[in-house]
Amino acid sequence: MKLPNAVRLLAFGLLLLALPAVLSVPSAAQIGIGISVRIGPPALPVYDQPICPGPGFMWVPGYWAWNDDIGYYWVPGTWVEAPQPGLLWTPGYWGWNDGVYAWNAGYWGPTVGFYGGINYGFGYGGNGFGGGEWRGGSFFYNTAVMHVNTVSVTNVYVNKTVIVNNTSHVAFNGGEGGVQVRATPEQVAYAHQTHTPPVAAQTENARAASQNRALFASTNHGRPAVAATAKPGQFSGKGVIAARSAGGTYQPPKMSPKEARAPAPAANRGAENPAAANRAAEAHPNNAHPAPAHPVEAHPAPAAKPAPKPAPHASAPKPAPKPSQPKPAAKPAAAPKPAAKPAPPKPAAPQKHEPPPKNEQK
Repeated sequence: MKLPNAVRLLAFGLLLLALPAVLSVPSAAQIGIGISVRIGPPALPVYDQPICPGPGFMWVPGYWAWNDDIGYYWVPGTWVEAPQPGLLWTPGYWGWNDGVYAWNAGYWGPTVGFYGGINYGFGYGGNGFGGGEWRGGSFFYNTAVMHVNTVSVTNVYVNKTVIVNNTSHVAFNGGEGGVQVRATPEQVAYAHQTHTPPVAAQTENARAASQNRALFASTNHGRPAVAATAKPGQFSGKGVIAARSAGGTYQPPKMSPKEARAPAPAANRGAENPAAANRAAEAHPNNAHPAPAHPVEAHPAPAAKPAPKPAPHASAPKPAPKPSQPKPAAKPAAAPKPAAKPAPPKPAAPQKHEPPPKNEQK
């Protein structure tokens, strides 16, 4: 009996020691899966892109992430290697939905999909990607929008037509003050392609950012000291770029992070799909479309219930007029009219003129 008690005490002690470590690490959900908040993210900061470290590295734009303990924090833009040749990065974005701001996570895929029309810069002007392209198994960089050392990276070209003169730094789609852009039918189709989640370097970059107080919006007020880095998670030394300015006036939230946290709306299965669904009238969400479809149905349903109630009242008065319909009896009154048929004697008078018609026949 003593042994089990000792084991229990030992297990309890180990649990107490492990608990602080568990609480100090942000959960995967906090880093960006299924997050919905009642307050919108700050504007995107203005910063320069660090030089590409070498061939095969892809640019991943910086973004505002959320943590239930610290609120919004900046995840620096950085260079990472694609999971495999041929894949491109579609950035995540915040979309206003059902009264809250919902996060739609980014992904790797054969085509850049919908990312809310957000202007992340460096080839991500809000629609598609103009920073480079795959040619066979090699990635070629468009130096018109990407910062590349052409001495060490020779797979380059120049295409200035992709430059977007858009000075907007709004970090969310929809709602008041948000970017008013919907997914195109093509982008909706891209959402159904096979996708690959962020690589380990990206996840680590976000985790490290959540533990760096200088990256908290409450500390930097929209102007992080580390806006971009040459390598994921490297927030000091060579290759670190500070923001030149905040993208807009920072508005301190009026509620704590825990108060601002909201349950994920049904439509938040991918604002990408919902936006397109609304446009295509498919009522599907990426996600938001099917969800909005349900609320719409809910309104008509209640309306239908009251409709039947008034119907019975209207039908009650109708039977009353039916009994009054002895009006057909009035028709018999018309019967006496045949008595008036004595009018036939009048035709007797014309009989006297019958001889004239006989003459006409002649």
